[in-house]
Amino acid sequence: MKFKLLDKELDFSPIRASGPGGQHVNKVSSAVQLRFDIPNSSLPEWVRTRMLELSDRRINSDGVLIVKAQRFRSQDKNKQDAVSRLELLLEKAATFDKPRIASKPKRSVKEKRLREKKQQSDKKTLRKTSDFD
Repeated sequence: MKFKLLDKELDFSPIRASGPGGQHVNKVSSAVQLRFDIPNSSLPEWVRTRMLELSDRRINSDGVLIVKAQRFRSQDKNKQDAVSRLELLLEKAATFDKPRIASKPKRSVKEKRLREKKQQSDKKTLRKTSDFD
C-alpha cells in the first residue's frame, strides 16, 4: 500500500558520515538524517497507530522516526535512500498477517501415529530382560 508523503513532513539535516572515506568523510556532510514526526503526519490514523506500535529503536519516545542514511557518497542519493527506507517501514506497518486457521489432523495421520507408537512400545517390551527362574 502506497502512501503520499508530503515534503513538509520530511525534515532532512545533513550530517557527517562515519566509516571509511578518508579526508572526504572528514570535511563533507554527505550523510542525511531524516526526521519524520509520526503523530503529526498526514497518514491515516490506523497507520500512525501501527507505526508507533512497532518495536523499532529508530522511533523515539516522542514518536519521531529518525533514519540515518550514509550508504552513498552523494547527499541526494542518501536522501533518496532515507525516503525509500521510510516507505519500507510504512509498508511494513500497513500490512496485516493473515490469521492462522487451526486445522485438525486427518484420521489416517492419527492412525499412523498410533500404529508407530504401538510398534515402538512392542520393540521396547521385547528388549526387557525376562526372568526365566
